[in-house]
Amino acid sequence: MKGGLKVSQISLILIGFVCASVLLLAYVKSLFLSSSVLPQNHVLQLSPDLRVKDVEALGEGSGSEQSDDSVNFESEKYPTYANSSPVIKVTEELITREEIGGIAPNITEKGDLKDVSDKKTGLIEQEIDVSTAVSSGGEHNENFTATPERQDCNFAKGRWVIDDSQPLYSGFGCKQWLSSMWACRLTQRTDFEYEKLRWRPKNCEMEEFTGVKFLKRMQNKTLAFIGDSLGRQQFQSLMCMITGGKDRPNVLDVGHEYGLVQSRGSARPDGWAFRFPDTKTTILYYWSASLCDLTPINPSDPATDYAMHLDRPPAFLSHFLPRFDVLVLNTGHHWNRGKLKANRWVMYVGGVPNTNRKIATIGGAKNFTIHSIVNWVNSQLPKYPHVKAFYRTISPRHFFNGDWNTGGTCDNTTPLSEGKEVLQDESSDYDAARAVRGTDVKLLDITALSQLRDEGHISRYSIKSTPGVQDCLHWCLPGVPDTWNEILFAQI
Repeated sequence: MKGGLKVSQISLILIGFVCASVLLLAYVKSLFLSSSVLPQNHVLQLSPDLRVKDVEALGEGSGSEQSDDSVNFESEKYPTYANSSPVIKVTEELITREEIGGIAPNITEKGDLKDVSDKKTGLIEQEIDVSTAVSSGGEHNENFTATPERQDCNFAKGRWVIDDSQPLYSGFGCKQWLSSMWACRLTQRTDFEYEKLRWRPKNCEMEEFTGVKFLKRMQNKTLAFIGDSLGRQQFQSLMCMITGGKDRPNVLDVGHEYGLVQSRGSARPDGWAFRFPDTKTTILYYWSASLCDLTPINPSDPATDYAMHLDRPPAFLSHFLPRFDVLVLNTGHHWNRGKLKANRWVMYVGGVPNTNRKIATIGGAKNFTIHSIVNWVNSQLPKYPHVKAFYRTISPRHFFNGDWNTGGTCDNTTPLSEGKEVLQDESSDYDAARAVRGTDVKLLDITALSQLRDEGHISRYSIKSTPGVQDCLHWCLPGVPDTWNEILFAQI
């Protein structure tokens, strides 16, 4: 046809169209496949709406209440650990939710406190499954840890939860070890909700305490508490926890091996030591409120003052340290002018009365002593590598509207009325934390978690109470010091 396309031209156009169509189809197919299969190292960032929804599914609470903190998913909400990524990965969330059963330790929660013990069963097996699943994923392996408790865990960061398995012993029992003045079940107190609270660390599991496990772990070993009356409470608490509050006539009093015998004219010995014969486990307490070496300035004078050597450990500690395997030190509440004057303690440094103004103040002297005792213990550890040493941070007081001698009270009986969580990474006991930094002495950090428990003190229910005076320093037992021992057990 004149002016029309020739057959050869039409054929070329059709061939070009077919080729273009084939190429277009191949390109579309490649896009589809690449969007369906992600590379292993690809990270998907969830949208805010999806993140919140998944977090609610992961949370331990009822989900009816959502923390404001749970909505804000900034990277600092997910602390970076060794060999881990601070961003949320879809693969991590799916494995966590399906394999671990809904535990999301990095989320701040303000839901139902009763959701506590149902997730303990089978946790280790589930964690092994997670490790196996992740190991098959190649490079993702470094972002997971099968057993969180094996990480460096900050046991002081977490929350209080209700646990019906608590307490570990009865406040009506344990009379072989527990002083009646601290057994609140024997007083007129009628509220005991505080006994049902258990501490739950935020980013790791704390091993469940049992007397059998403790004695097995401490077989042929000695644990020594050296400190003030709060250290004595921790000692009595541990004895009750090990025995379940039951009488144990076979437990041996071995105080004489350590010179812990009641001298003539004294109300009690300077400490106690007991041995469980089946495992040869020895638990002892020695009273040293200041952690200083105390020596009479004039030994021939019954009314003599005592040199309080701020730079020397107690003679008991320096003598018996080689026999200890676990050492727990504490001091704090005897550092005031009234106590020093009543005990006739005079500050000494370098074997002579202190003249350094920087440590002449109570705060300066206490801080100097804490650093001195920690440094001395640290210097001894290479000689005695079997010793594991802890410095326990200060136990908080809760006097309101005055002090112990000016009408101060702690009448609250509602647990966790001031909150249930500790979110800070640093210890509230700054002096103690700074003293152990860079040493092999570990910090047993109990200050902030105990600060939330003002309802747990002896309060006005003390058997030996004085009218108008409440004990807002010592704790009811069973009670908060049991948690200190659970944290200690998790670290030995």
